Amino acid sequence: MSAVPWFVAVGAILIILALTSSFLSRLPLSTSVVCLVLGILLGPMGIGLVELELIRDAALIERLTEVAVIISLFAAGLQLRLPFDRREWGLSLTLATLGMVLTIGLIAGLGVLIGLPIGAAVILGAVLAPTDPVLASDVQVKHSTDDDPLRFVLTGEAGFNDGAAFPFVMLGLGLLGLHELGDWGWRWWMVDVIWAVLAGLSIGAALGTAVGHVVLYLRRQEEALGLNNFLGVGLIAISYGAALWMHAYGFLAVFAAGLALRHLERRAETQPPSESLRNAAGAETEEQLATAEETAPAYLAEAIVNFNSHLEHFAEVTLVILIGALLRPEMASWQLVATVAAVILVVRPVAVLLAIAGMPIRRIQRAYIAWFGIRGIGSIYYLTYAIEHGFHSPPVETVVNLAFATIATSILVHGITVTPLMNFYSRHTDEDQSSPEEASEKS
Repeated sequence: MSAVPWFVAVGAILIILALTSSFLSRLPLSTSVVCLVLGILLGPMGIGLVELELIRDAALIERLTEVAVIISLFAAGLQLRLPFDRREWGLSLTLATLGMVLTIGLIAGLGVLIGLPIGAAVILGAVLAPTDPVLASDVQVKHSTDDDPLRFVLTGEAGFNDGAAFPFVMLGLGLLGLHELGDWGWRWWMVDVIWAVLAGLSIGAALGTAVGHVVLYLRRQEEALGLNNFLGVGLIAISYGAALWMHAYGFLAVFAAGLALRHLERRAETQPPSESLRNAAGAETEEQLATAEETAPAYLAEAIVNFNSHLEHFAEVTLVILIGALLRPEMASWQLVATVAAVILVVRPVAVLLAIAGMPIRRIQRAYIAWFGIRGIGSIYYLTYAIEHGFHSPPVETVVNLAFATIATSILVHGITVTPLMNFYSRHTDEDQSSPEEASEKS
């Protein structure tokens, strides 16, 4: 097929999204919903311009989703500026560990009920358990000074669980005989869980801290100025590559690198970075901000955040259009519809409510966390990773259909409800802040 239609289609889509951005922002739906529809129109259910198939083209799709997720995870880490002793961190970690394990168990149980072997059912659970840091941007922190508990917890959960799901993908492959688990699972516990998780976090934190210190030192000597874009991409690449080289989880390393860089800035500053740092204009002003003792850390972090946000938007548009183009009519059977409804309407709420039961959080925040378990690009990566590592047995088509049906449904229902629900949440939060009695009410 000629490349000409691709250039025309991509150019037209980007121009349409740019010209209609103000109009779309007023609609009760997210940009992801629009991109999903465009993808469906470009795929086999539309004009047939995109002819990719997930199983056949798993290697290509794995690379695309891999890049999108690591960019988003680094950006998420940079946005989380609260001190580590705040309770929001505990909530995020609880959701990314206990909440995720419960989600995987419940989804795996559904998989066994519909006839999947236990290994394939565990893979399905691991694929659909992580929430997505790319598509969940509408309910995540907007900037580094955003300390809203709901947004912070959802951002932290998405950052941690996109790497923490990896051990369960390996467990599913092991149960299918495609990965070595060791006697009584000792190798899985020691290597795939303990080593890979801890090493990934440690490598990312060490590199983020080291690079941050070196850059700040050089800039105080009026060296290493400019090219912040290279710095951000370079830190992502070296953190991810070093973690993979050490057989650790690269997703966790990239997220930890972003966290470490932001933590370095937070420790150096007595106040959050001001708006002027994000909107600095003029070469002289930028050089002053980048080299001054009191603003250099914040300027470094915010400059990288700004560039990453642009990359993240491009990745979101590209990959959601791809998701729409990969959808097939056979993904709409009654069995799939019932299973997808159970995952979104039952599994996520039950797992969340059980995981954070008794924790200090408002009822409305608890309800919103239970609802906004958005699945997306990370799920596709794990699915293609499993396929590329030998998951070719007959259940793979059932798992693919279930995963894509869930992802597409999640993009639609969460994308349509996010604007009205978050508007309601903002009004409710403002009312609580104006009423000391309501503000002190905890669930």
